[in-house]
Amino acid sequence: MIAHYTNSNVLTVKRLLRHKRVDNTMKYIQMIHFNDKDCEVATTTTSEEVKQLGMSGWIKYDEMTFNGTTMHFYKKPKRFSNL
Repeated sequence: MIAHYTNSNVLTVKRLLRHKRVDNTMKYIQMIHFNDKDCEVATTTTSEEVKQLGMSGWIKYDEMTFNGTTMHFYKKPKRFSNL
């Protein structure tokens, strides 16, 4: 989750996990693969909604135009529960 929230910034993840070597951190970051069922999905049509989702940690993964309306698609991993 740390890698996701830092956009896979290796140095930040390394520091937060207190790893001595970047190689150790890379082992964990390379294992991250979120399936569609592991993510929440949201769509927006207004610039205010885009701004709110971006500030909340959502990541834009697609954009399409339907009948003149631009749709923005966002996703973020579901939070782990009971850990």
